[in-house]
Amino acid sequence: MARVRYTDKDVDLVARMMRAEAEGEGKLGMLMVGNVIVNRLKANCLDFEDLRSINDVIFQIQGGNYSFEAVQKGNVFYNRARNVEKRLARQTLDYWRQHPSKYALWYFNPYGECPPTWYGQPFTGQYKQHCYYEPVADTCEGAYRY
Repeated sequence: MARVRYTDKDVDLVARMMRAEAEGEGKLGMLMVGNVIVNRLKANCLDFEDLRSINDVIFQIQGGNYSFEAVQKGNVFYNRARNVEKRLARQTLDYWRQHPSKYALWYFNPYGECPPTWYGQPFTGQYKQHCYYEPVADTCEGAYRY
């Protein structure tokens, strides 16, 4: 059984986001970005309450801007997804989870070292250029559901 319900359009959205945010970090980097997207849909807490679809996650607006920089800037996100990214997107939607993104709801690519917290949330690890952060313990049970 898949981690979340999804359509072919959802696969395309996740694949485009994975490519836009982490193409330079290879397949594993793209899988980690995809996992954060799925985690945000599953979480239903903190900044991610009432998100009911992949579309809601990708196009969520926080503080007057889209949550994902790739959607804000649009330069790469609006490229078509290739078959390799679509396969990776299906993996994350169906079953894929791995440290440091396993329970992460946030990631970013700093210009320096990863800070120990990001908006008050603890650092869980780094993969190449991206730092990953999961919710403070006991604040978001949904982030830990399969």
